[in-house]
Amino acid sequence: MKVYVDKPLCTGCQHCKDVCPVAVFEMKDRSKPDEVNTDTAPDNMKWTGESNPQVLAKWKDVNDGHKHFAEANDGTSGGISVGVNGEACILCQACLIQCEGECIHIIDDTNAEYKSIYA
Repeated sequence: MKVYVDKPLCTGCQHCKDVCPVAVFEMKDRSKPDEVNTDTAPDNMKWTGESNPQVLAKWKDVNDGHKHFAEANDGTSGGISVGVNGEACILCQACLIQCEGECIHIIDDTNAEYKSIYA
């Protein structure tokens, strides 16, 4: 499997990391693009230092206990998600359901693509 995160859409909620049973995701500091951009995301989904304006407007003032768009992760939220272990993905889709920013992409061995949908 290929698993990657559309970085400008990531809120830093850490739900993907919390629900993944096989540790596909790690949270990285937004200030370190060389570490953030280590997954297989296409160039237009890499971190360039700016969040998507629509996602930022939707989540920046939400007070749900997460540090949305925080520069660094504190162990509970903040930073930005990176799919560092995509080959371990078992396609349970838990991350796809929990992703606030709807930024996760999974491509299976048949090239079928699955995207996160937050309800």
